[in-house]
Amino acid sequence: MGRLDVKQLKSSKDKALYVHHLVKDLEALDLMLNNGLIEEEPIRIGAEQEFCVTHKDFFPNNNSIEILEAINDSHFTTEIGKYNLEINSDPLELGSDCFSKLHLQIKVLLNKAKKTAKTKNSKIVLTGILPTLRSMHIKDDYMTEKPRYFVLNKALKSSRLEPFHIHIKGVDELNLIHDSVMLEACNTSFQTHLQIKPNEFVEKYNWAQAIAGPVLSSCANSPILFGRELWAETRIALFTQSIDTRTNSFIHNEKESRVSFGSDWEKGTVTDIFKNHISHFRSLLTSNEHDDSIEVLKNGDIPKLKALQLHNGTVYKWNRVCYGVGGGKPHLRIECRYIPSGPTLTDEIANMAFWVGLMLGQPEAYKGIHNKMDFKDIKSNFFKAARTGMETQFVWNNELITAKDLILEEFIPMAKKGLEKANINATDITKYLSIIEDRAKSKNGSQWIVDNFRNLQKNKTNFEALQNITAYMYKHQFKDKTVDQWELFNPDENLKIDVSRIVKHNMNSKMILVEQKDSLELVLNIMKWKNIHHLPVINSKKELKGLLTWTDLIKLGDLDLKSQVKDVMTTDLITISQEAPLEDAKSLMKKHKINCLPVVRNKELLGILTTKDL
Repeated sequence: MGRLDVKQLKSSKDKALYVHHLVKDLEALDLMLNNGLIEEEPIRIGAEQEFCVTHKDFFPNNNSIEILEAINDSHFTTEIGKYNLEINSDPLELGSDCFSKLHLQIKVLLNKAKKTAKTKNSKIVLTGILPTLRSMHIKDDYMTEKPRYFVLNKALKSSRLEPFHIHIKGVDELNLIHDSVMLEACNTSFQTHLQIKPNEFVEKYNWAQAIAGPVLSSCANSPILFGRELWAETRIALFTQSIDTRTNSFIHNEKESRVSFGSDWEKGTVTDIFKNHISHFRSLLTSNEHDDSIEVLKNGDIPKLKALQLHNGTVYKWNRVCYGVGGGKPHLRIECRYIPSGPTLTDEIANMAFWVGLMLGQPEAYKGIHNKMDFKDIKSNFFKAARTGMETQFVWNNELITAKDLILEEFIPMAKKGLEKANINATDITKYLSIIEDRAKSKNGSQWIVDNFRNLQKNKTNFEALQNITAYMYKHQFKDKTVDQWELFNPDENLKIDVSRIVKHNMNSKMILVEQKDSLELVLNIMKWKNIHHLPVINSKKELKGLLTWTDLIKLGDLDLKSQVKDVMTTDLITISQEAPLEDAKSLMKKHKINCLPVVRNKELLGILTTKDL
């Protein structure tokens, strides 16, 4: 959970003071490591459960603060988007039925959120990326009104000197230029924490890197963003690009994005990992609450390393190093950040048990993993898994192996041994690892969403299809069936979707467009070939300038077809917004006796709505 009481690091004086505290924090950490002050036992686990808040129609709602205040529970906190919230679990000692206990605690807290959201005409949804998100939801209007988020946004923008350019290519392609850090709000995670003994930390961190790709392939569930089918786990590509302080002209200064997998195996101690981050990434934020950590240690107290933690909170490694103080004792842990939220709570706990089991079950043959596998293979595995999920072929132990075979033949037995070593009870081991096994044999969340999206597109618009998928996920997120058991669903089943329809529900956004200077003969033939009765006309800036209809062409008679579109197009247009109620569109078409309404935002053409679409 990031600190909210921050300000942008600007003046030379502030920078010098902050760096001074940062260096003192590193010195203090080294002293605690050398003097055996870092806690080794008992080992604890914990989780951060992010979730989305939606309207009754399953589109994002911007009332998370109102819901948070009504919940009135310190386990809950804000996220950057007004349609996101986060639950921070209590730390639990690793052993026995700890996963069942965590499962129950998060379920109780989610039910509390669900009941409170209902009183605010809202719903909560567990999902890596909310399928119904639209570009309007990443504007600053949807940013949570807390200083940390606005300060971070301002700091990142001033560091970049240019807008964020998002380019993700999957089955479809997303090209987006955006001037806000709000793209981060699209990502919803189930972040898992495992306490690590200090003398094992670097070894375990490298092992966490090694297993990341296969774990991600199993739990991927975010293939859709803004109606486009992209990566199996699109969050990986999106988050990497949305918190990137590099620009094209300055990319040599920082060779990695602040959201990254890393560039090599780690060496030395945990302090060396922090030093590496500080060397590569300049501080963006500061606070008025810094202590002299060395003095705190001399006084017999444990420092919170506030400056170091603040810097660490702006470096978003997929496996992140964390320092914390609990019960007056300092500890170290690894935060696994790549596991998505949802699609069911049971799936999430299974993902966590799988990861923790693998972390603890590292066999002797894989000790010193940095000497046995090429880091570039491990990094490649991670991004291949993000792109293709369970269809990935990994390089593992210098051999090619499918995700399915690696998970079933090596990783599940390994995770089982790790959980047994931690004295997790047999019931929990069987329950949660069997979910991972069944998923490897059938499908993960990403495959389920893609299958249903393509099926629904046969008789529904993208907008309707994504609304139906979200409604289904909401209905089943707390039920016993995990995603591997979900099938193609009937869109007419009782999903209880708000039936209030807007223009975007029915409009056609897959249009053929013509330009003002196009040949009339060409356009006439396009309309014949494609059986199209209405063609929007745009200029070089992609702005709507007119409309050419079949009726217009009939009226031309024997006019020379070497004319240009602009000579005959209709320019006195009646248009409508995509947010307008569908009934308004019907009334407008009836009133003006027209069969086509261009759908625009400002001058930009978004789609067309015809009587056929209605």
